[in-house]
Amino acid sequence: MTDRDVHLPVAAQPTIDSIVDYARTAEDGGYDCAWLPETWGRDGVTVLSAMAERTEEIDIGSSILNTYSRSPALLGQTAATLQELSEGRFRLGLGPSGPVVIENWHGVEFGNPLKRTRETVEIVREVLSGETVDYDGDDFELSGFRLRCDPPETKPPIEVTGMGPKAVELAGRFADGWHGIMLTPDGMDERIADIERGADLGDRDPSDVQVTAGVTVCALDDPDEARALARQHVGFYVGGMGTFYRDALERQGYDEATEIYDAWQDGDREHALELVDENILDDLCAAGSPETAREQLERYEAVDGLDAIAVSFPRGADEDQVRETMKAVAPEN
Repeated sequence: MTDRDVHLPVAAQPTIDSIVDYARTAEDGGYDCAWLPETWGRDGVTVLSAMAERTEEIDIGSSILNTYSRSPALLGQTAATLQELSEGRFRLGLGPSGPVVIENWHGVEFGNPLKRTRETVEIVREVLSGETVDYDGDDFELSGFRLRCDPPETKPPIEVTGMGPKAVELAGRFADGWHGIMLTPDGMDERIADIERGADLGDRDPSDVQVTAGVTVCALDDPDEARALARQHVGFYVGGMGTFYRDALERQGYDEATEIYDAWQDGDREHALELVDENILDDLCAAGSPETAREQLERYEAVDGLDAIAVSFPRGADEDQVRETMKAVAPEN
């Protein structure tokens, strides 16, 4: 059975309490994990700490902490601490993000993201072992670091992101899980094949890699409003968030991705949104009435090798629309 997770919204949330309350609502609704992104608002670790203290059963995870703004040793400390605070419910999501975020926001050079992610995962695992870390890699050289607290008895899984085939293959080789977004059900099939190839290269069982698909969901009594919000979300990600999502859409056969990107970059956002047609919305999102959204999510549940669906929300959705959607597609609905 496919797990049902929730990817909590962070944009324009009024308080930390409001974000934590989403997590508690997800727990009450039977969701398996509440994932929290870290973008340009509140830092993820502080909010995850509040979530850990105020929930009891639901897993909590970072999706994602980037591999540039924190050192691998600090990420290991953070994972150990949140695993202790949550009493074993933490999942560490890591990823390189992209040059727009890393270079423009953090002022750090964005170079060789796949190697950096792999080395970060390896170092975090060494930190969580409780042994002294002596690591000699291409991006990182560490010596003498060791936790001065008991390492977690149960190690938190380390899950990574990645958009391209090579990144996903590497996840299959070394990570405990992989998260994909901006993927149709057919696109997920292709990326799961990359996971399986990577697992084979790493002499691993593909079932050891937890595969999670982030799906934009908007389930409202007003289906037109739900689809308008989803369309704006897709247009923003494809047109305004660097080239990763444009390229991911192109790899899945949507040549109009370049047109969407170009129109958005030229400032013609109205035309960009027009190019996000009904077929793209139906293929990428679960948006419309509650019944329609639930039916569209079933297409992802039918993908062989997909372990979890992470319900995410359009960036323009308000608090009432987020809650309406969360309840409409909750596992216990």
